[in-house]
Amino acid sequence: MDGVHLIYFADPMCSWCWGFAPTIAAVRERYGDILPIRVIMGGLRPGTEEPMTEAAKQSMRPHWGHVTEASGQPFDYGFFDREDFVYDTDPAARAVVVVRRARPELALDFLERTQRAFYAENRDVTDPQVLGDLAAEFSLDRDAFLADHASETSKEETWRDYATSQRAGVTGFPTLIGGPGAEGAYGIVAQGFQPPGAVLGIIDRWLARASAPADA
Repeated sequence: MDGVHLIYFADPMCSWCWGFAPTIAAVRERYGDILPIRVIMGGLRPGTEEPMTEAAKQSMRPHWGHVTEASGQPFDYGFFDREDFVYDTDPAARAVVVVRRARPELALDFLERTQRAFYAENRDVTDPQVLGDLAAEFSLDRDAFLADHASETSKEETWRDYATSQRAGVTGFPTLIGGPGAEGAYGIVAQGFQPPGAVLGIIDRWLARASAPADA
């Protein structure tokens, strides 16, 4: 991506990324096309095979409450009644990658829709059929989406995203970075949840510095 832009490292099954969705929406509303956002899948728990234990559910549940308190985002706690749920984040992340490749302008919208389906509607976004239904909501061909989702090409591209996240030194999600600045450098805009006002203020100051005369 050429020019000044943002890179958003996220995961569709990360509760704090769901909490960060209104912040991303506010950034897009204020800056629009002048500050595009590239989304990269961070890889929260890809390849998980063991079902969640009751202890894991009890550990996760209060985090959802913290996200609601901080962001106002809704959760459907019926999720915790699921039995033998395998919290594999790879299928949902790969779905975002498939949409990003087919329709880059829809990637962030599809990410948010997948988050909403999982957290607020208690839909199983580890199931490709559910993901296909979500893709169809965006007028994407469901069968073509499912075929692409199952392809080795999409699997490899998604794992390249995870590798990019690791090389960038991203240790948690959400992480939002901006650049390129002086000498092509990138800097952290938000690491972890931040409300819209805080992030917009950071970006405003960053853009003001970037546009200031060199001898100012």
